[in-house]
Amino acid sequence: MASDWDYTYAVARIRVLETHLLSDSDVNAMVASKDMKAALTYLKDKGWGDASGKDDAEEILEIEEKKIWDTMRELRVDFSVFDVLSLPQIYHNLKAAVKETCLSGVHHGVFYPDDRFGREEMLRIMREKDYSALPEHMRAAAQEAYEAMLHSRDGQLADIIVDRACLDAIEAAGQKSKAKVIRDYAESQVAVTNIKIAVRSAKTKKSLDFLHRALAPCRSFDVRQLAQAAFTGEDSLMDFLSSAGFAEAAEALEKSPSAFERWCDNMQIRAVKPQKYEVCSVGPLVAYVLARQNEIKTARIVLSGKENNLSEEDIRERTREMYV
Repeated sequence: MASDWDYTYAVARIRVLETHLLSDSDVNAMVASKDMKAALTYLKDKGWGDASGKDDAEEILEIEEKKIWDTMRELRVDFSVFDVLSLPQIYHNLKAAVKETCLSGVHHGVFYPDDRFGREEMLRIMREKDYSALPEHMRAAAQEAYEAMLHSRDGQLADIIVDRACLDAIEAAGQKSKAKVIRDYAESQVAVTNIKIAVRSAKTKKSLDFLHRALAPCRSFDVRQLAQAAFTGEDSLMDFLSSAGFAEAAEALEKSPSAFERWCDNMQIRAVKPQKYEVCSVGPLVAYVLARQNEIKTARIVLSGKENNLSEEDIRERTREMYV
């Protein structure tokens, strides 16, 4: 990885770009728009989309996603610093490849595009059992999930194996990173995902063995205590979250599922907000990527809500906290 000094120019450029990020006020203005077309026009007036003047919402969002990585290429950033951000998508592709390899039929549209481990390559690896072509942290999970799916046809078991390996990989990437932003992001990601798993498990009354297998160790709390709380029941889980410093999560859960999902994403953006004050490290670049992905997700939520005639209150409950 390049030294912090090498990022001085890139950070200066990012500071300029941050002035164009959506603010909470922008999101509120979109929510208050009379319809989807008006909300989309608001985004286009902010520079979203390209010179073609396209009015297709999904195309515009895809253009904005591409702009993120085009910017990083222009800044000549070492893309290895973003590896931890791509882990959930790569592991998702592994799950999709395991199922498509073991089950009949073709399942288009369930893979994320990826230069290294997209649909074709991941399917090749699984069909040829070429596990050595995968990153080392994925190999054991790939083989175990494949065997579980092949012999039991238990898709949930395969998912647990791969999802747990993903969390372990994120935590390991955070532990070994010299960049505080990566450490903070990884810890927040693992903690929030553990809480999501615990919430679903409490609602569906999963076994304690399931919880121990699905939850990954993290620094935010004792996962064995989290597992026991979720196994005991929803009230016990709420008490645990409050006592462990996650009272906001418990409050969001009591409000609604969408409020809880909003809290989960807000935790991620709050974890990187301190990078607004860094001046010459990779931190602001990673934070900018996450901030842009967060605003694109929020724009999609607002546009979808408008398209489906949801009330302003319902849409606002789903919108995410902005970085700026």
